Formats: sequence, C-alpha cells, structure tokens
Amino acid sequence: MRTSHITVRGVNKIFPTAGGPLVALQDIDLEIPPGQFTCLLGPSGCGKSTLLNAVAGFALPTSGTIEANGRTVTGPGPERGMVFQEYALFPWMTVEQNIGFGLEIKGMPAPQIRARVADLLKMLSLSDFRQRFPKDLSGGMRQRVAIARVLALDSPIMLMDEPFGALDALTRRNLQDELLRIWSELKKTIIFVTHSIEEAIYLADRIVVMTYRPGTVKRDLIVDLPRPRDPAAGEFNALKRELGQLVMEEQQRHHHDELWMAAVD
Repeated sequence: MRTSHITVRGVNKIFPTAGGPLVALQDIDLEIPPGQFTCLLGPSGCGKSTLLNAVAGFALPTSGTIEANGRTVTGPGPERGMVFQEYALFPWMTVEQNIGFGLEIKGMPAPQIRARVADLLKMLSLSDFRQRFPKDLSGGMRQRVAIARVLALDSPIMLMDEPFGALDALTRRNLQDELLRIWSELKKTIIFVTHSIEEAIYLADRIVVMTYRPGTVKRDLIVDLPRPRDPAAGEFNALKRELGQLVMEEQQRHHHDELWMAAVD
C-alpha cells in the first residue's frame, strides 16, 4: 500500500479576533495519495486557502496534524511548492532569472541551473520571453513563469491557490490544459483551490467541497469522467448541477450570516 503524500488529521484552525475566536477550520480529515489532482471547492470564507496555507506550512493548525511524505509539517518545505494567484514574481528579474532563483538559493551549479531553466522555458512555451521582465508579460504569461519557478525546484507536491482566478476565460482554459499536460507528464500531487465549479470538474481527480465557516468537509467525491473532459457533455453538466447545489447551500448560509451580523451591528 502506497503512503499518502499528504495526510490531514483532526485539523482545526482558530483565529483570535476583536469579536472573539473565529473558527476557520474544524475537524478536517483528508488522505491525498501520490499523484492525485485534488480541488478544494467552496464559497469565499469556507477555509479553502486557510487549509492550503496549513498544508504549505505558512499557518500551522491550532490543533491536529498535517503530514507531507510521512513527515509532520512544521513550516514550509522543499517537497511542497506553492503557486499564488498574485504571481509573486520578482519585478527586477527576467523570466529566466525568476525561474532559476530558487535553484541559486539551493546552491545548484550554474550549468545545471541553465539546463533546468531551458527545459522549463521550453515546457511552458516561454523560450521567446526568457529576457523579458514581468511588467512586459500578460497575466497568463506571468502565471506560466510562476508555475515554472515552482517546477524548477522539482517538489513532488504542488499547492495552487486560485492561480487562474484573475485571468480571462480563454487564457484560463489554455493554462488549465497546460497544467493538465504537466501534471500528466510529471505525476505531481496537486492541491488546487478554486471557487469555480467548472474548473474543479475540468481539472480534478477528486473534489473536496467545504462548508462555510467553520470550514469542514461537506462532500468528498471522485470525478470519474474520462479525460480530456468536455464541459458541454451531459455527465459533466450533471455533476456541475450537483456540485452547484452543494456550493449554493453554503453560499446562502454565508448570506444569512451577513444579514444577521448587519441586523445586530
């Protein structure tokens, strides 16, 4: 039996606020095996990003444990690469410098860095932009660079926090297809946060639907649709309706909470 790449056991996350403790995550249990593409889905405020940050080691849980490759997560680690929505590129560095930066920090010899960066530039269709600076790139190209920078470190786990959320529909679909190609080739374990139901179905082996605060697992389902997936297909849309109902229930609960808070404020 293969050991899970990621194990989340009894995780709770509580933030202190002026109005009292805010329970962001409650009793989260997940086992994510090697090579699985998992999407965390739910409305704003359901704790998707909080859970991802906990797995990344950026915000440790209040209680419970998280393990990556059999080791307890106590902070960020090289086996977990993070891709953010905001790209997080260094504006004073070129594309190839951004991609190779992590390898320089690790002390990799310069010839190996050049070879690794060249491979990634080719893989992500960035070779013609290697000397460009981030300000000269479109949003989609910047996100390609951000993905390449994570891939350069060869982390077996990729954590992605709504990486395509700010992109137009066509660019988003192109990068989704690019990500699926890379995932298929490199067999990475991916946890991908999204609020888009269609994106989750298009990408994931597995979708974890989370409840509005406190964030718990509302539904955990395997997506057994064949790849490549057609968003116009009947099975795709049947699953989209099912997930839409689950997410809408939580969105309405969020709305009711906002109305109640406004009434008592």
